[in-house]
Amino acid sequence: MTVEELSSAIQGRRIALVGGAGFIGHNLALRLKAAGAEVHVIDGLQVNHLASVAANEHGLSTPNLYLAFLNERLDLLRQAGVPMHVQDARDYHALSRLLGTIKPQTVVQLAAVAHANRSNKDPHSTFDHSLRTLENTLDSVRKYAEHFVFLSSSMVYGDFKTEAVSEEAQCEPLGIYGALKFAGEKIVIAYNQVFDLPYTIIRPSALYGERCISRRVGQVFAENAIRNEAITIQGNGGDRLDFTYISDLTQGLEKVIENPAAHNETFNLTYGSSRSINDLAEILREDFPDIKIEHKERDRLMPERGTLSVDKARSILDYAPEFPLERGYRSYLCWYKKLQKDRLLLFGT
Repeated sequence: MTVEELSSAIQGRRIALVGGAGFIGHNLALRLKAAGAEVHVIDGLQVNHLASVAANEHGLSTPNLYLAFLNERLDLLRQAGVPMHVQDARDYHALSRLLGTIKPQTVVQLAAVAHANRSNKDPHSTFDHSLRTLENTLDSVRKYAEHFVFLSSSMVYGDFKTEAVSEEAQCEPLGIYGALKFAGEKIVIAYNQVFDLPYTIIRPSALYGERCISRRVGQVFAENAIRNEAITIQGNGGDRLDFTYISDLTQGLEKVIENPAAHNETFNLTYGSSRSINDLAEILREDFPDIKIEHKERDRLMPERGTLSVDKARSILDYAPEFPLERGYRSYLCWYKKLQKDRLLLFGT
């Protein structure tokens, strides 16, 4: 397809984002809306969102800060004119009725517990909010959806056996989170086999960016530095991750949605070059030279990872990530520093 045909493919397209008020979802909704799509966000606002943060279920030291992030997400969606449907995706009948009213051509499944440690501590809730919501969505839309996009994870690979892994690498996930993501992939493929529902599976890695509250390493480092608290590194800091700025992922997802060549394929959508935790700490140190670093034992359930090859996405989708860690993480730190200046009290509440 030509550039003009791809652009027109997304104009007016009805797209439902299940779990769309989350970190990835709200950023994707804003991008797709700006591209001319008819976007609907479906979210129960419970998992890692307003309900859980307001109740401070995870013992956060700055719950008011995260509530501000979440309300900003919702304000941005409202300002963009993106409809927000508050619905728990675990309720099959209610979700099915809602999706049947929207009749989306493309469905993006984002609803899930978004943290490996939490998944390992609470497998039942993770299953409920990840696999159950996925199957409910799949079964609701299988008769009319033209494309189903599933957000999986680089955690499905388990320990990387090579310096860079491609989509053809054997998956051997460690722990509950990776296992459920891999099970989700298999369920999505099964719906294609049985009901001919076109799909695309996406494997992102080490995401970071504005308004994230998932407590990934880049976020924790930034917040601790701003509060003048030590950062903690597991092991010796040599672990490598393919850190991916949110704008690169949403760029790739837009290309997946607009291009039929993405159907029935699996893509790594990352920056495409791993960096060590020590590299991340050194970039942080440039803005916070007095930051203290502490070390603790490495989590045995955290796989040895590295670079995810994005050659397939470059070739098929013309995917072009633009944010190396030096550019993306510095931009993220600038946003936090401005936030500290504007909302200083939130960092202490």
